[in-house]
Amino acid sequence: MFSLLWTALIGLIVGALAKLIMPGKDPGGILITMLIGIAGSFLGTFIGRAVGHYEPGQSAGFIMSLVGALILLAIYHFIRRRQTV
Repeated sequence: MFSLLWTALIGLIVGALAKLIMPGKDPGGILITMLIGIAGSFLGTFIGRAVGHYEPGQSAGFIMSLVGALILLAIYHFIRRRQTV
């Protein structure tokens, strides 16, 4: 139970940092920010394992989670830009 709360807290922090770093109109409020951070952590873990940075069973660190969240926001901005053009 404590690990889920910790993951949510880290996800909130990572999502908020990603929104601060990447300019533009982003979706949602605090819940969406937290989900972007958590999904970024999963994406960062996947990428880290694919390049051999993490072993199976390890999860992404703070920086790789932030990179994953930034990638997700970049994809969101790309899709949104294509829909408006």
